[in-house]
Amino acid sequence: MSNRLADETSPYLLQHAENPVDWYPWGSEAFQAAQKQDKPIFLSIGYAACHWCHVMAHESFEDAKTAALMNEYFINVKVDREERPDVDAIYMDAVVAMTGQGGWPMSVFLTPEGKPFYGGTYFPPQRRFNLPSFGEVLEHIHAEWQSNREQLVSLGENLTDRISIKPDLPESADELNLEILDRAAENLFRSFDWEHGGWGGTPKFPQSSAIENLLRRHNRYQDKLALEMATLTLERMARGGIYDQVGGGFHRYSVDAVWLTPHFEKMLYDNALLARVYLHAWQETKVPFFWHVVEGILGFLMREMRHSSGGFYASLDADSEGEEGKFYVWTPTEIRSAIQDPILAEMALELFGVTEKGNFEGANILNLPEKLEKLVERTGLPEEELLAKLSKINQELLEARSDRVRPATDDKVLTSWNGLTLVALAEAARASGRAEVLSAAQQLAEFLLTRLYVDGKLMRSWREGKAQHSAYLEDHAALGEGMLALYQVDFNHRWFRASVKCAEEILAHFSDPEGGFFDTRDDHEQLISRPKSIQDTPIPSGNSLAVSLLLKLAALNGGEHYAEAASVALRNVATTAERNPSSFAAWLNALDFAFGPQLQLALIGDPDDDKFHMLMEVSDHPFLPRMVRAGGLEHDEGAPVLLSNREPLDGNPTAFLCQGFTCKLPTTDPEQLKKLISDSGTPRG
Repeated sequence: MSNRLADETSPYLLQHAENPVDWYPWGSEAFQAAQKQDKPIFLSIGYAACHWCHVMAHESFEDAKTAALMNEYFINVKVDREERPDVDAIYMDAVVAMTGQGGWPMSVFLTPEGKPFYGGTYFPPQRRFNLPSFGEVLEHIHAEWQSNREQLVSLGENLTDRISIKPDLPESADELNLEILDRAAENLFRSFDWEHGGWGGTPKFPQSSAIENLLRRHNRYQDKLALEMATLTLERMARGGIYDQVGGGFHRYSVDAVWLTPHFEKMLYDNALLARVYLHAWQETKVPFFWHVVEGILGFLMREMRHSSGGFYASLDADSEGEEGKFYVWTPTEIRSAIQDPILAEMALELFGVTEKGNFEGANILNLPEKLEKLVERTGLPEEELLAKLSKINQELLEARSDRVRPATDDKVLTSWNGLTLVALAEAARASGRAEVLSAAQQLAEFLLTRLYVDGKLMRSWREGKAQHSAYLEDHAALGEGMLALYQVDFNHRWFRASVKCAEEILAHFSDPEGGFFDTRDDHEQLISRPKSIQDTPIPSGNSLAVSLLLKLAALNGGEHYAEAASVALRNVATTAERNPSSFAAWLNALDFAFGPQLQLALIGDPDDDKFHMLMEVSDHPFLPRMVRAGGLEHDEGAPVLLSNREPLDGNPTAFLCQGFTCKLPTTDPEQLKKLISDSGTPRG
C-alpha cells in the first residue's frame, strides 16, 4: 500500500512511496499532524543516487517492525535534498553542530515546530560501527519525549538560535588586492598532493574550482608551478577509475587517494564543472588528452543524461542489480568478447591494466596506470593516434555494456545544475566550433526559459511536465551564468535579457543588507532560519555564482549596483577564501575576474556575416578568463551597453577592444585584433 509520497514527482521520494513507513512530504500537513498528535518529527533527508540512503531504506524503512515504531512514535517526513537545499542546509548545520560531522542519509529529530534536538546520519539495524541501532534510537527518543520533554524542547530552541546566526567570518578585507590571490595560492601549494594530485586524503573529491584557480594563475603570471598542479591533478583523475574510461563522465568521488576506486554514482554538477575545467586546461595547454576527456564528458551527458526536450537529468545511481559498481567493471573475458579485433582487445587489456585477479572484488575498474607519454613511447604511436585507438576501444566496450542492467536515473531537471551545464556546453561550443554542442546548449536554454518558469517565477525542479519549488539563489545565479555564456557564443540577445533578469531578481529578493545574499527569496516559506551558504565545496555556492554573474554584467552593461553588490560580498569573504582556498575557490575565481584587467570586446555587425565570424574566432579558441564580449548592432532589442554608440567601419564588421568601457582603435582585421588581445588581454608577471 502506497504512502503519501506516491503523489510526489521526485524519484527519491517515489523510491519510498511503498515503504510501510507513513511518510509525509515536507509541508504544513506534517507539522500540523505533529502538533495535533503531540509527536516529535523524524526528518530523513537524502537523494536518489546516495548509496547509504538505499542501505538504510532497505534495512530500516522497508522493515515492518521498524516502520511500526516510527509510525507509532513519530510523524515521519522525507525530503529530497536536491529539491529542497534550504531544508537540507538548515538541518545539516544542526547535525554538524550536534555531532561534528554530517552526510546523507541525514536523520534528525525535531519538535512539532521544526526545531532540531537530536540527529545523525546513517543508523544501522543492529549495533555496529560504534553506532546504536536505529530501533534503539527510536525507543530512546520516544522515552525522552515522554519523560524529559522540556529539556528536548530547550535543546531545540538553543540549537535553532545557534544555527540561525550568520556565518562567523573574519573581519572584512579593507582593500581587495592581488596579494589575496597570492596568499591563497601559497595555501593551495602547501596542501597539495604532489604524488597523486588533488587535495586531501580519503575520500578524495574532484575540486574543479580550485583547479580553475590554478589555470587562471598560470594565465595571469605564467606560473609554471600552478600549471603543474592543475595538469597533474587533471591527468591523474582522468587516468583513474573515478573517470568512466568507457562511457565518459566522472563518478562523484574516489574512496582512495589515488583516484582508482570511485563511489560510482554520477552527478550532473560534477560533470558540468569538470567538462569546463578540462576545456580550459586544453585551451591553456593544447594537450590533446584534455580535449579527449572533454569529448568523453560531453558524450556521456548528451547520450545518458539528456531529456528529449533538452534538459539534463540530475544523477545516475551507484548500484545496479543491487551491487555497487557492477555496471562499470570488467573481466578479461568480457573485454575479449566485446572487442572484435583480437589485437585491439589485447591492447585494451594492456592499456587498462586488466588482470584475472582484478582490482575491485574480483573484477577490474578500468584505468590507465601509465602516463600518456609512456604509452606513446612504448606503443610507438603518436598521441593523437593512440587516443583514436582508445576511442575505438571505448566505443566497442560501450556497445557491449549497453546490454547490461543500467543504474537507475534520477530524471528530475534541476535549474542550478542545468545552468552549470549550459555554461559548459556553451563554452565547449565556442572553443570547438561544434554545431551539435551549440545546438544542445540552445535547446537547453530554451527548455529552462519555457519549462522552469511558472507565471513569470523561476522554479527549482522539473519532472514529467511539472515545475515546482520556488527557485533558490543558486538557481538564479547559475541560470544567469549559463545564459550569459550562451549569449557570448551566438549573440542572441534573448539570452542576455534572461541573464539580466536573473541578476535583477537576485538583487531585489535575495540581498542581505550586510552584504552577500541569502539562499532563499524574501517571500519564501518561513523556516526556522534563513540560510546563507557561502562555502563552495563541492560546487560553487549561490553567493559566489551570484558575484561572478554581477561582475560580468557590470563589465558588459555598466551599472554600479552590480559592481557594488559584488564588491561588498567579496570583501566580506576575501579573508576566509584566502585562508581556505580549496573550500572557497569559486570566490577566488570571481576575485581574479574583479582584479582584471577586464577585457570587453564589442563586435559590431551582423553575426551571420562571414567577416564577423572571422573576428569572433580570434577570441573563441584561447583561454581568456577575464574577457566578456558582446556582438550585433546597437539597436538590437536588449543589447548590452557595451554595443552602444559604435558604428562599423566602412560597413564592415568591426571589433572594439575595451577596458573599463575605454576602447582602443577599432579594427576590421582579425590579425590586428589578435595582436590587441595579446598585448593587453593576459597580464604577465
